[in-house]
Amino acid sequence: MTFLLTETDDDPDPRYSRRGSVYVPADQAIVKWFSGDEYRIRLTAANSDGALGLVEAMVPPLSGPVAHTHADQDETFYMIDGELEFLDGDQTFMAATGDVVFIPRTIRHRFKNVGSRPARLLFMYTPGGTEQVFIEGGDQPVPGAEVQPWGPERINDEFIGLLRRYGSEPLPEET
Repeated sequence: MTFLLTETDDDPDPRYSRRGSVYVPADQAIVKWFSGDEYRIRLTAANSDGALGLVEAMVPPLSGPVAHTHADQDETFYMIDGELEFLDGDQTFMAATGDVVFIPRTIRHRFKNVGSRPARLLFMYTPGGTEQVFIEGGDQPVPGAEVQPWGPERINDEFIGLLRRYGSEPLPEET
């Protein structure tokens, strides 16, 4: 087989020379405590040209976010370990290790650890941006301490404003 190369030394093929990867070493994640969970923000809209936000979560038993929706982002979850109960509109289902859950924008959802051991998952916002809520609204981890759940006093007008700024809307658990 013969290949015709049309490039010259002065004009290399950009498929081989153009760069644009984003490399985030494991120890460079932004770690935040958020409503009883530990979130490691692995990739942000800011460093992915808006394409996505990638978050690793550790969700203790009885923890997880309130029901909510995203106006402009789809959310995809990959279960690394454990089980979580997901709310999808008006019904729930269980997702376990290795499962993938895709939630289209505007669908009411949440996840909750109803088991007895922590669950780990990756979730991705497409396009990115909503991960900024954790960066701006989360707590700095305290070395040697366990992440604590938030009380109702934490969900105030300022916090609701932060959620809305990034296209999220908290919704009641029950309709």
